[in-house]
Amino acid sequence: MQRFCSFVLLCALSSTTPARALDLFVDNVHGDDDRDATTPVTAGAIGGPVRSLARALDLANAGDRIVMANTGEPYRESVTLSGGRHSGLGSKPFMIEGHGAILEGSRLVPAKAWEHFRGELFRFRPSRGSFAQLFLDGPPASRRPLDSAAGILPRLEPREWCLADGMVYFRVDQGELPADYAISFAALTVGVTLYEVHDVVINELTVQGFQLDGINAHDCAKNCTLTGTISRGNGRAGIAVGGASSVRIQSCLVYDNGLAQVLTSGLSTTAIDETELETKTAPALVRRGGNLFLDGRRVAE
Repeated sequence: MQRFCSFVLLCALSSTTPARALDLFVDNVHGDDDRDATTPVTAGAIGGPVRSLARALDLANAGDRIVMANTGEPYRESVTLSGGRHSGLGSKPFMIEGHGAILEGSRLVPAKAWEHFRGELFRFRPSRGSFAQLFLDGPPASRRPLDSAAGILPRLEPREWCLADGMVYFRVDQGELPADYAISFAALTVGVTLYEVHDVVINELTVQGFQLDGINAHDCAKNCTLTGTISRGNGRAGIAVGGASSVRIQSCLVYDNGLAQVLTSGLSTTAIDETELETKTAPALVRRGGNLFLDGRRVAE
């Protein structure tokens, strides 16, 4: 009887003990999504890194750390962190360690998508017309704002573009065609979505080329921290914080985004510390609600 009671007690204790947090490894060149992500290199029948960040998130549990290999090849995917399994565990945060890897949302514009408009002007209609971003040989192409008051296209210099009536207009050099350039556009919607998670850290990840936002704390993303992260060239915002989310943006670089570098809304709380927000393409901050702190000081609405 004593032996049976000891066994029951042991089972009860093991069922209430939280699972040990793990490191999960991702390598988009050498990885394989059929592996278990528990080692950074291939080991045995199933050991080794997975290929996609999405697969690592499928395998992850609370308090785990996802370690991305910076292979020089962008991770071309869009991911969502949601619920308790993508949250912290006790004092241990759920973490994505990017090591400078790039999460990329752009795709090459298909040659057949272009149509001639007039002269050296060509145009195509992206899948999401309200927000768009165009890239030329990698970086964002030079954009001219539409003169909405006059209702006419601005004068575009060669290799410049604008968005009008949901269409992208691009001017080529004389004698060239769009197919003569490496032109890509923001195709995937959001790079990283945070929803109903808590105690998440994203470190040293570059997020670029998405239709809406690079990183979007959609709602109830509590006590989340972005450190050493770059968010650039996204159609709406580099970082958007909304709903009842609370996010700290620490030592980040946010630039070349379409509407705002950082967009806040709802009942959110956003703390920005030692972060560079460039204003060449859009305002540093657009507030549609929420509390905002810059380098420790509350900013009045």
